[in-house]
Amino acid sequence: MMPGVTAALVFFTLTVACGRPEPADLVLLDGRVVTVDESRPEAEAVAVRGHEIVALGGTSRIRRYIGDRTRTIDLAGRLAVPGFIDGHGHFTSLGQAKMVLDLNDAERWEDIVAMVAEAARTAEPGEWILGRGWHQEKWASLPERTVDGVPTHHDLSRAAPRNPVDLGHASGHAAMVNAAALRVAGIDRNTPDPPGGEIVRDVRGEPTGLLRETAQRIVDRVYAHSRESLTRDELEAEFRQIVELATDEALAKGVTTFHDAGSSMADIDRLRALDDAGELRLRLYVMVRYATNEEMEARLDNYLIIPQGNDHLAVRCIKRQIDGALGAHGAWLFEPYEDLSTGTGLNLEPVEDIAGTCELAIRHGFQVATHAIGDRGNREVLDLYEAAFTRAGVDSRSLRWRIEHAQHLHPEDVPRFAELGVIASMQANHCTSDGPWVLKRLGERRAEEGAYLWRTLWDLGVVITNGTDVPVEDIDPLANFYAAVTRHCWDGSVFYPEEALTRTEALRSYTLNNAFAAFEEHLKGSLEPGKLADIVVLSDDILTIPAEQIPDVTVDYTIVGGTIAYARETNR
Repeated sequence: MMPGVTAALVFFTLTVACGRPEPADLVLLDGRVVTVDESRPEAEAVAVRGHEIVALGGTSRIRRYIGDRTRTIDLAGRLAVPGFIDGHGHFTSLGQAKMVLDLNDAERWEDIVAMVAEAARTAEPGEWILGRGWHQEKWASLPERTVDGVPTHHDLSRAAPRNPVDLGHASGHAAMVNAAALRVAGIDRNTPDPPGGEIVRDVRGEPTGLLRETAQRIVDRVYAHSRESLTRDELEAEFRQIVELATDEALAKGVTTFHDAGSSMADIDRLRALDDAGELRLRLYVMVRYATNEEMEARLDNYLIIPQGNDHLAVRCIKRQIDGALGAHGAWLFEPYEDLSTGTGLNLEPVEDIAGTCELAIRHGFQVATHAIGDRGNREVLDLYEAAFTRAGVDSRSLRWRIEHAQHLHPEDVPRFAELGVIASMQANHCTSDGPWVLKRLGERRAEEGAYLWRTLWDLGVVITNGTDVPVEDIDPLANFYAAVTRHCWDGSVFYPEEALTRTEALRSYTLNNAFAAFEEHLKGSLEPGKLADIVVLSDDILTIPAEQIPDVTVDYTIVGGTIAYARETNR
């Protein structure tokens, strides 16, 4: 017998004789471990072996799992919770947002124009200048010249006369472009509005530079054409950089799983290659998007990926989008906007086409998740889902279909979420980000009875999930947790506080409910023996500290499958 095998047998015999368990790879001690597991809500310590949790309990008990090679983390009273699951975001867009002008913190239109002018000083003639994150409702003031409450392109055109400029709205549902971009895209006073979009025009009929919803694609296609000279290697290197930037940002914020609300089949192929090579450091639940029903009918079976064990990639959902966003006047409403009396929003994808997606999803075993923000948009999606369930004769609750955002509902449709078993995939930070101007869009009656109804839906038994819609909002789960439990808006106001969640509910919405919404509650979402060791350690206890202190809490450790994927500098 080999000496190493003999030593192993002796160690095993002594371990059994002494009643000590096999050593763990990682142990967390002396903390408050909130499990989100109703059968054992709390513990003091956790033992991890490989990628799974093997034990929870008191510190003295879990110390027995410490061996010569066990890494230990002294929680020193800190809070450990299941890894945060962002229930709705845009993964590659998060990475791409790190590579363009960040307009989120601009306080005035003039600040944005100055940023573009600075970029133009070093840009080659014809080189595109891209940015994202502006929101006119968050500026301290507006310039004198506006149309529909948004500046016109003229300042941008003077700042960058030789460069096409494309600046995405924070919502992602509109863009402001300059004269050079309008010119290369062939947009002028005679260009018709595309289906589901609008080229905003001034009183003379000239384009202002604001492109709503699908009108953005006219410019997007021209930008894509400008990149056709890039080699395959250059594109692959860029994709890897996008993934790395998005992953780093997510892990630093405590996100261990990310629900990616729509990637092309080509991007899913790239993600699968990274996962096969063991290069995905974050878990992804990816929704198929940008494919026709015909393409999906032919290829969908090749994209069904159901994770096992420590897998980092899952694909079993299709993403559709019925309307736009409130901020860009694109959410589909029954009644006109309060501040745009001629508009009721936009239907972005044909209802009958989404109906076809519902049919094929049931045939191929895929979940459906549909973006719907306005009350008309939500009604249409609920009707589509109900019709599909009835035709197929299926148990709708078992399908776990989702409505993404569900921001503004008609009162008659609120109970239908519970009746149909439809998941409300919501984002608390949309409420507190939008709150200061929602009444301008909807008026007080519609806002109070139908906007961001977290408490109402929860009490009806609806599964509510939480996410950030990053890069529309910051990916920070703690800011989102704060929004869910306080409804405190960025301007100091409070948006209908009676619709807030308790802290325990808010934590569940960001962990176990999101796992359920991805059919993964057996793997993650709570801390239990046999589940994945996806754990976040926080600097303070968000469940007990005064609410006003929650925004100051930091992520100290992010652990994915037993591996410390992020440690704050002071913890390294």
